[in-house]
Amino acid sequence: MKIAILDDWFDTLRRLPCYALLRDHEVTVWTDHAEDTDVLAQRLADTEALVLIRERTTIRRELIEKLPKLRLISQRSVYPHIDVAACSDHGVLVCSDLHADTPSYAAAELTWALVLAAMRQLPQQVESMRHGHWQSGVGHTVRGKTMGIFGYGRIGRVVAGYARAFGMRVLVWARPESLQHARDDGHEVAASKQEFFASCDVLSLHMRLVAATKGIVNAADLAAMKEGSLFVNTSRAGLVEPGALERALRAGRPGMAALDVFEQEPLTDTANPLLQMPNVLCTPHIGYVTYEEWDLQFKDVFNQILGFAAGKPVNMVNPQVASS
Repeated sequence: MKIAILDDWFDTLRRLPCYALLRDHEVTVWTDHAEDTDVLAQRLADTEALVLIRERTTIRRELIEKLPKLRLISQRSVYPHIDVAACSDHGVLVCSDLHADTPSYAAAELTWALVLAAMRQLPQQVESMRHGHWQSGVGHTVRGKTMGIFGYGRIGRVVAGYARAFGMRVLVWARPESLQHARDDGHEVAASKQEFFASCDVLSLHMRLVAATKGIVNAADLAAMKEGSLFVNTSRAGLVEPGALERALRAGRPGMAALDVFEQEPLTDTANPLLQMPNVLCTPHIGYVTYEEWDLQFKDVFNQILGFAAGKPVNMVNPQVASS
């Protein structure tokens, strides 16, 4: 099959062990990002199987209509960036492994790194030394503080374990089934969403972005947080009501934020308010970007292609295409 991989910005996939799975196929890797539909259509004109790296490229109907040879889109995780209806209308099968309860240690590790960096003011201290100054302020320890986990799934559970290891009180808010899992793991659960937001010294989001969770964190939730508290989001920006976090930070509740996800990605506009705020620590959506995590993830993505090529597709989002 003719396979195209989009948005492999550092040409990483060809260096991973799992890339050998595609050795019998013709693969083209694009290392830059293209937004224009006509440019994408030209690049993908002969493509039969398309590999996506998360939501880096949006697949709209306009593009699908210009790709008559495309038969498969293979990726991992949720797919709000794919027009599945358009794919179905044009006979394009979408396969996406939602990875169930498989832990994502890479995302959990980055979350914890952001917590410690923000609480101890590491970016400010490093920048201070680079300018010839010695110490720029006083940070906070995490031991004895309350760590809020909003969403107790494959990542939230791991972060909760890190917090417990650092001597924090763990408080969980999530859907009822997940709350029971948290109880089973020995964690406290909040009596209400309002109590949850008001009780946390550090609050971290860990859930998928679907219709039911879009904007699940609103201005009132953020206003209930403590002064000086830290809000962490390494999941999806769409979980927060648009503009609510920026306004809340300016109002002082929460006092800080550490973010790996943004409403517009890639975020390269240095004038973006979140990048200008001294109480916000930003990283460029690198929660899942490690060699080890990518090898695990793209082994699944490439195996979906092999299954399709063998006539045995797996993880189908629109299975009616395969049966038609």
